[in-house]
Amino acid sequence: MVNCIDGVDIEHLPSSLHNSPDLIPAAVERRSVAAGKTYDHVLIGYADCATGGRLDEVCHRFDVERLPGAHCYEFYAGKSVFAALAEEEPGTFYLTDYLAKNFQRLVVDGLKIREHPMLKHLIFNNYTRVLYLPQTCDELIRQGAVLTAQFVQLPLTVRPATYGDLSVRINNFSNFNIEQSVRRGDSD
Repeated sequence: MVNCIDGVDIEHLPSSLHNSPDLIPAAVERRSVAAGKTYDHVLIGYADCATGGRLDEVCHRFDVERLPGAHCYEFYAGKSVFAALAEEEPGTFYLTDYLAKNFQRLVVDGLKIREHPMLKHLIFNNYTRVLYLPQTCDELIRQGAVLTAQFVQLPLTVRPATYGDLSVRINNFSNFNIEQSVRRGDSD
């Protein structure tokens, strides 16, 4: 568990779950059960992430919130910007800082592309560009985005995104928790 925002505890699920989105709802359910015993309010830091609405079913059953949207790219770019980007080029492979930094581990190794080279073509054949939505100005991560585009042999477009709707939701959530603590008398 990481404590980096006053009044908010952050727990992480393995990022590799994105390679098997059918496993996300069960993982979130296990954490929601545990969190429900400790916390008054829970925010799930996932968009739908290809669960086909099954994540929403878990959230509804445990009365927890999740970040809005179909993909994390949507809340990083912002809903309207993401919609425009998707409309502009439907065949876009999106990168966040995290994915640009961990593409080798999560995608190449995680999907065993080196062991099965034909997967590279099957996975990336219908994409037409790589769109990097950087949240930071880290040159090493930017180089990871360049290497990703080279690996998939597509042009790279960079569109600064910061933390978009994610930062708004976390700030609102943090303020909610702080206000709740003050009302209960839990503050210093």
